[in-house]
Amino acid sequence: FGMYIPFLQLNCDLRKTSLFSHMATVGPREAVSGLAKSRDYLLTLRETWKQHTKQLYGPDAMPTHACCLSPSLIRSEVEFLKMDFNWRMKEVLVSSMLSAYYVAFVPVWFVKNTHYYDKRWSCELFLLVSISTSVILMQHLLPASYCDLLHKAAAHLGCWQKVDPALCSNVLQHPWTEECMWPQGVLVKHSKNVYKAVGHYNVAIPSDVSHFRFHFFFSKPLRILNILLLLEGAVIVYQLYSLMSSEKWHQTISLALILFSNYYAFFKLLRDRLVLGKAYSYSASPQRDLDHRFS
Repeated sequence: FGMYIPFLQLNCDLRKTSLFSHMATVGPREAVSGLAKSRDYLLTLRETWKQHTKQLYGPDAMPTHACCLSPSLIRSEVEFLKMDFNWRMKEVLVSSMLSAYYVAFVPVWFVKNTHYYDKRWSCELFLLVSISTSVILMQHLLPASYCDLLHKAAAHLGCWQKVDPALCSNVLQHPWTEECMWPQGVLVKHSKNVYKAVGHYNVAIPSDVSHFRFHFFFSKPLRILNILLLLEGAVIVYQLYSLMSSEKWHQTISLALILFSNYYAFFKLLRDRLVLGKAYSYSASPQRDLDHRFS
């Protein structure tokens, strides 16, 4: 467990890089030497890890948020953040699957045909390692500052709710324009439909489903942390049940190692959830007092 080898980088082409160029020039005599092979492998692994670390944790890895008033710039920023978030999720899924594959299925290749191996335990170990690694990687690739950035972008983007035209025939309806920032509660016409502004500021395209999904997932800043906490808690409960019911020593050791790593991930997620919950509650209380005074 914990074997994370980022050979697959989703936003770059490894064939255009020089990581494996020295491996193509290896002659037949050099290929025989086991020491040369090990050095080439370690060099390739080290260079790949350096590029991956620079790519994820470099100064240009974390996007920034610009509090602008231009609707077109806000929509462009949301499109960039959607691409960045999708890339991070792909990195999480592919890396967790690779880690679980190396841990659960690769050792089966070295088992002799005369030996018996538990297929059910291999599949269960694959699922446990993949889910645990996914949560840990999401914790690193989606930190609290990144979730706050997505929340700010969703708050500036806004959202529209489709309403029945027959119910609002007597209410003023404005034609939607892309260069206008619409306030909350206003009704607009777009693509022969009527929409109501939901957010405090609304520059999203009413008929764009991707804008609606972006606002739904990131309008509440603690939604991602709550989902990760529930998923990690469910995995820990299942692992405790499996640990108490296991009778084989190798299963007990594997479950205990995965469980300790999940304890640490759950502690960090719970800490971030409590700290951010307090911070957002303090920031929201002045706004509630202001709304109460005006009401």
